[in-house]
Amino acid sequence: MTGTTYWTTVDSPLGLLLLTAEEDGITGLHMDGGAHGWTQPRADWVEDASRFDKARRQLQEYFAGDRTDFDLPLRPLGTAFQRQVWAALQTIPYGEVRSYGQIAAQIGRPGASRAVGLANGRNPIAVIVPCHRVVGASGSLTGYGGGLPRKRLLLDLEAQRAEPTLVDGQSADYQVQPRERSSLSASSRRTGGVASGTGTSSNRQASTSNLS
Repeated sequence: MTGTTYWTTVDSPLGLLLLTAEEDGITGLHMDGGAHGWTQPRADWVEDASRFDKARRQLQEYFAGDRTDFDLPLRPLGTAFQRQVWAALQTIPYGEVRSYGQIAAQIGRPGASRAVGLANGRNPIAVIVPCHRVVGASGSLTGYGGGLPRKRLLLDLEAQRAEPTLVDGQSADYQVQPRERSSLSASSRRTGGVASGTGTSSNRQASTSNLS
């Protein structure tokens, strides 16, 4: 990262979320216990809750079922290919899902499903950049950096307002293997201990004033 990194935390049904930003946009939304991302704010980061007022409000509206998309300046940091995948994720409508192969075809890289899956898993701005809306070709949940119970929670939340389907017309079954059927731990729901996560967005930039 370059320049000053700002941070705050936001409580949510997924547990405590760590939000990070630079001057021109949000750079991360990380989940407690996630597979990738920061687990704690770094010593050289600057805590500034007011900078994230708009993001906090929109996240609260999303989890309450009152918001279906986000209007925030985003600055995900990654390779050109990763940013291309993350931008494609933002085109998946609320309540719908896509397969890795469909995203690969959308960005003009048919046959790159595995690479798309890896980029999807490295999405630094979870929830806001909806990597949770990408599933296996059969509709199975497959993986998620924040854990499959969180992915299921997000898909179920959105399904309450829109029926999720694959664009090929097949309904997504969201099957979770028995060993993966586990509820979120109490530690992931309590407010304490910041975490790591998944998620990122398009390479759009905006002024700092748009963050709050």
